[in-house]
Amino acid sequence: MNYQQEKDIALEIVTEAAQLCQRVQQNQAGQAIKKADTSPVTVADFGAQAVLCQGLAKAFPDDPVIGEEDATLLEKPELQTVRTQIIDQVKQSLPTATPEQVINWINWGNGSVGERYWTLDPIDGTKGFIRGNQYAVALALVEAGEIKLGILACPAFPRQNGKKGVIFLAIRGQGAVEMPLEGGQPQSIRVDASSEFPQLYRIESIESIHSDRQVQTAIDQRLGLQYAAKQMDSLAKYGAIARGEAHFYTRVPLAQFEGKKENIWDHAPGVIIVEEAGGKVTDLNGQPLDFSLGAKLSNNCGVLASNGVIHEQVLAAIKQEY
Repeated sequence: MNYQQEKDIALEIVTEAAQLCQRVQQNQAGQAIKKADTSPVTVADFGAQAVLCQGLAKAFPDDPVIGEEDATLLEKPELQTVRTQIIDQVKQSLPTATPEQVINWINWGNGSVGERYWTLDPIDGTKGFIRGNQYAVALALVEAGEIKLGILACPAFPRQNGKKGVIFLAIRGQGAVEMPLEGGQPQSIRVDASSEFPQLYRIESIESIHSDRQVQTAIDQRLGLQYAAKQMDSLAKYGAIARGEAHFYTRVPLAQFEGKKENIWDHAPGVIIVEEAGGKVTDLNGQPLDFSLGAKLSNNCGVLASNGVIHEQVLAAIKQEY
């Protein structure tokens, strides 16, 4: 199966969602509301999820969708203005949309894992989005627990020509490509297969709460890294590894979050993009990430994404320090 229809739809809706995010960022970047877990969410998160789910529901009505956002929050009377802003933004992308449809589309992302399903994060790296840094509109297709397609739209990602805005795309068995966000010829991408640790770069989240920095420093020293880690918000980190600008990324759970599991939408598109670019992704025990169980990677502990060549050496260092 070549997944041509899935690819065409995914490209169309991810581009549309990224454009919505850019519009919101230009007008009201700093406005965020807090979810129950205190993480921020913006008009763009909800608007982008509505656009993505509308496209998926129309093209693949039988496919469940597991998204990050839920419109229940928007029922609060004090969020009426935010709700109106979301509807207005979606109507700019989908002019015939009604308020009811917008809410229903957001909630279309409340599906359950099936034999075939989509997982999406309308804005991965919301804090990066608010700051004007990296963020990603992220979408993946999973069949029988295996990721078949992954796409990331990264509006702030730098390009060779000095401009910004990149789409990363991978289909299982077909390699990984990048293209300009506004459209253009796809270019094949590959990891940098270097293996001399003093010359390698690790990449990490800007948010220190995402990984145990103390353990990570010990791992870096054991491996003999010379350079400070590059820092980047969001799933864009996977794109940086896939195109050879960094060599590995680790997510080491902090002690106070022991037992907390990763969300599938925070990793699925990036995993296939790195793998199809020649890299490798496992958990910290060397096990493949299991996308067959639900919204969480409940069978896995942490994440290691690498250029593949150094993967076993990094796992060995992790085992000694974590």
